[in-house]
This record gives sequence, C-alpha cells and structure tokens, in this order.
Amino acid sequence: MAPAAASSPRLLPEGTIARLIAIAREAGAAAMAHFGDSRSTAKTDGSPVTQADTAAERVVEAGIAALGLGHPIVAEEASAAGGPPVIDAGRPFWLVDPLDGTRQFVAGVPEFTVNIALVADRRPALGSIVAPALGEAYWGGDGLGAWHDPGSGARAIAVRPPPSAGITLLASRSHRRPGDDADRLAGHVVAAHRRMGSSLKLCLIAAGEADLYIRHGRTMEWDTAAGHAILEAAGGRLRALDGGRFAYGKPGFVNPGFVADSGAVEVCPV
Repeated sequence: MAPAAASSPRLLPEGTIARLIAIAREAGAAAMAHFGDSRSTAKTDGSPVTQADTAAERVVEAGIAALGLGHPIVAEEASAAGGPPVIDAGRPFWLVDPLDGTRQFVAGVPEFTVNIALVADRRPALGSIVAPALGEAYWGGDGLGAWHDPGSGARAIAVRPPPSAGITLLASRSHRRPGDDADRLAGHVVAAHRRMGSSLKLCLIAAGEADLYIRHGRTMEWDTAAGHAILEAAGGRLRALDGGRFAYGKPGFVNPGFVADSGAVEVCPV
C-alpha cells in the first residue's frame, strides 16, 4: 500500500510524504553502509557522532532541498558543528535527526532511526521515521493518520486503551532502568517493562504495542518531533513532565523532560 497523501496543502504538495519516506530510506541506506563500524567521536555535549550520522544527514538535507518548499532545515550534526540556527518559530521548518540512537548503532544494536519532521505553529505537523536495520518505517501527521510499514506493506496504526492486565512501561536502553518511574503512575498496574532505543519508543506506543514512556533529562527537539507527530496522529500525546504543552522552536532546541502515552495513562506531575 502506498503512503497516504498528506492533507495539509498549505504546507505540503501532493506526494510529499511518499518522497520524505523515500529520503529517510535512502539516508538509512547511507547509514547502514557504516553499520558494524564502532568508531565514533564525542561532540561538545558528550554524545557520540559517527560517519553514518554525517552521511545520512547529507542525504536528508539534499533530499529536502530538492523538494523545493523553502522551509529551513534544523539538522542535528549541522547544529552541533556550527551552533543551532536561529529560526522564526512562526514559520514552518524541518527538524532532522539523521541517526537517532547513535549509541545503539555503535554497539551493533539495530534500534536506531532516521527522523524527519515538519514543525508548524510550534508543533510537529508531520513525521517520518525509518529504522533501516529493522526494515521498518512509520509516518503520520495532521489529517494523515498514523502508519507503519514493517517491510510487508503499510497499515494504519492507533494507540490502544490501557490493557486490563496492566500497561507496558518503556525505558531507554541508555538512560534509565525499567521500573524507575512506576511510582509516578496514577492507578495503573505495570504488567511489563520493555527497553527500547531511539524514537522507536514513541512508535511502539503509536502502534498499540506499549503504553507509556517517561523521559527525564536532556533531549533535543530533533529527537522527538517526528515520533511526536506520529504518536499524536495515532491518538496519543506527548507532554512536558509538569503537564504543560510540549512546543518546538525553543531557544537552543533543548527539550524538557516529557511523558509520552496512549492518551489514557495519567502520571503524577513533577
């Protein structure tokens, strides 16, 4: 099944979502050419960067530029090298993470993704995520619904209501232990804990395979925007830890901690 057409003509012409998925797949292929190479260097914030990151980013930037839409691009590695650009948050712009989950990539774990999002009015209007080592793609956005292609064809996805047996609580492979946040749940039993890398955590909630992910500490807007768009399109939500709105185009593009859930899992705010 071909990707559904985007229904936001003021932002995207017909067929743009299919082209974005193709760009993300091409960038994923560029990253996979380096998979198995554990060499990396540290950026100024201490996070790793590899040849795969820069190769994939070049592909995405060239592909988006070829769309001819004129929206500025905020991409992780370019921002790290030259400082985040100044963006007028009142106009649409792209957020790109060419290799989300670099630590997984370096360790040979296949849970890394290429993330492309379009932000409008300080919220993600469209997201495309490809997991090249898994052969999977997710996409979704305003008026588009949410979709998953596991490699055998696209299907519509949606969040699930909390299972009667208890929810599945997600944790990062790199940052916190499963169960660390169980005491913040309001009236929900945790039936399972699951570790997952990269933006795939948000995709699992969108696909009805998990229910809640709580993230403390620093992330960047390009880490979350594509998954946020897909999650909202699937009926879920992403909020700041204090329950407030999660906006994009912030100074420095640094996120606060957040809660991502199916839309029906309440947590105690900080």
